[in-house]
Amino acid sequence: MPQQNDRFNAFLDLSQAPVSHAQSGPLAGLTLAVKDIFDVAGYVTGCGNPDRAETGQPAPSTAPTVQRLLDAGARFVGKTQTDELAFSLMGQNAHLPHPVNPAAPDRVTGGSSSGSAAAVAGGLADIATGSDTGGSIRAPASFCGLVGLRTTHGAISLQGTMPLAPSFDTFGWFARDIHIYEKVAQLLFGASNAALPSRAFRLSTLDVLLLGKAEAEEYRRMIGAIAPVLGKPQDAPALTHGLDELYWCFRKLQAHEAWDSHGAWISEKDRRLGPGVKERFAFGASIDAATVKKETAHRNAFRTELADRLGDDGILVLPTVPGAAPLAASSFEETQTYRERALHLLCLSGLSGFPQLTLPLGMVDGAPFGISLLGPAGSDLALIRLGRRILETTGKA
Repeated sequence: MPQQNDRFNAFLDLSQAPVSHAQSGPLAGLTLAVKDIFDVAGYVTGCGNPDRAETGQPAPSTAPTVQRLLDAGARFVGKTQTDELAFSLMGQNAHLPHPVNPAAPDRVTGGSSSGSAAAVAGGLADIATGSDTGGSIRAPASFCGLVGLRTTHGAISLQGTMPLAPSFDTFGWFARDIHIYEKVAQLLFGASNAALPSRAFRLSTLDVLLLGKAEAEEYRRMIGAIAPVLGKPQDAPALTHGLDELYWCFRKLQAHEAWDSHGAWISEKDRRLGPGVKERFAFGASIDAATVKKETAHRNAFRTELADRLGDDGILVLPTVPGAAPLAASSFEETQTYRERALHLLCLSGLSGFPQLTLPLGMVDGAPFGISLLGPAGSDLALIRLGRRILETTGKA
């Protein structure tokens, strides 16, 4: 049956097939919502597209990573909205009532993990799965005042998940608080005795992407708030790769892979793709092999440079997004402008494949605004533990 009291439009109105879970385990007593790109046995995986939802068959089995959460005791409470084919960042699917941001109801939730972020921020679920290809965990987390981790690429299985751009796609989740977040991380990553990264630095060139004076002031305040745990981040030289170059490298490679994943299906007939999504897939169809080769070389060079900067103990401190979430009433052009600016920040983790944790430490214009810690490959659990210490120190745990 549909979720009751879903005042945030977080869940899909689906007939509910029974989904079993363990009666004991580290997640026992906690509720779980699942983004509608992950297979759940007995449910159609609609991926935010009406053709997929109407013609698809119920999944015969549950995605293994989702199953691990159920086997750890989490209780399934429903599937959540996703932006169409997970190819958007604002949380405004043209085919569905838009999710409401519980932390700032006049602003978007962010996407494509829109319903999952709304469900957790609104107290409708303790844990909700999501994915991050271009920012679909980090942006909604920042917009809705949540912790959010883009995991090291390939660290967690995406079997049983709709692909968007496989060399960028990562599993992610939202949780009610940092302690639950860490429980999920321990389950998915296993035990780790790795030392916490301790050498914080920042790139002042990223500050130009902030929206204005209020955002810059709040970002400086957040840097001061993390200093008791991390120390004051040191200014580092600019990357040899320009931000526009990295942005277009990401855009071209992501779009090419998205078309490779879905182009044949899209081309069969009119799939009723919504505005923005349709154009992004069309852009992917235009990317040729020579462009892919060139941009892959740029990506590899950037990954090597960032890995060298991080070493084994470095953390890049940066604003997660340019500011608070756009207003829900913003024009399509205004949200597109914000999206492009945000991707200039979000693409660093995506291109490198390195983990990035956003923490809900800031507010701008009465709405949440996150700060991020980007660490070396495999530092996921260490970043979460560091984030817990920061939130405890600032009284936000």
